[in-house]
Amino acid sequence: MDIDPTQPWGLAIDFAGRATITEAGHTVYVNVSDSSYNTVIAPDSVTGLYSPVTVTAQFTESGPNAATLRGSGRVTVLPLGTNPVVPDPTAPQQAVAAALANFVDNTAAYTALCAKWTPPDTDPGDGAGDTEPTATATP
Repeated sequence: MDIDPTQPWGLAIDFAGRATITEAGHTVYVNVSDSSYNTVIAPDSVTGLYSPVTVTAQFTESGPNAATLRGSGRVTVLPLGTNPVVPDPTAPQQAVAAALANFVDNTAAYTALCAKWTPPDTDPGDGAGDTEPTATATP
């Protein structure tokens, strides 16, 4: 992912902290949010510290036979001392890279699972295969 130097977080986000980018042929959804329960960015009333900011990136891809694989990545940006979080333009880049790596790992795991779970014949399971038991009626 290329960082846009004109944007504080390295990419253009909307008012809710969301962005959509295309990376490595995938449509990746990025979200930048703080972890407080308050709508106003302010220090926590108990600790006096600002909340960390979480940057997430995620996407799904669908394949044959209703297979769906996901990729997700998450980066947490911590505040420095008692100051609020300073935007880090590399955080979305790291989250997207983590999502892509997670997708590759999930694809490999799914491929390995499918290789172990190959049926003994090519019968789609319609009841007409040679390895399926047949029901017999007894009077």
